[in-house]
Amino acid sequence: MTGPARVVIYTRALCGYCTAALKLLRNKGVDFQQVDVTFKPALRKKMIEHSGRSTVPQIFIDDTPVGGYDDIAALDREGRLDELLRIQSR
Repeated sequence: MTGPARVVIYTRALCGYCTAALKLLRNKGVDFQQVDVTFKPALRKKMIEHSGRSTVPQIFIDDTPVGGYDDIAALDREGRLDELLRIQSR
């Protein structure tokens, strides 16, 4: 697969982990779609069905659930997040 990865992040208002995940993705310079599930049970249900998890944030890279903030932060520390996002090494 070529080109940048498609990233979708499900968030809710007043969520510190959501804020941290958004900041990490912005610092990586990737484009992403943010889906705010605050007061939107149908969107939250879709997130749960797709990820198998009910907590936010939930992050999907190329439609594959990769987990929440702790998960992408761990991938970043291990040097694997850039590869998933298809980011050139800086």
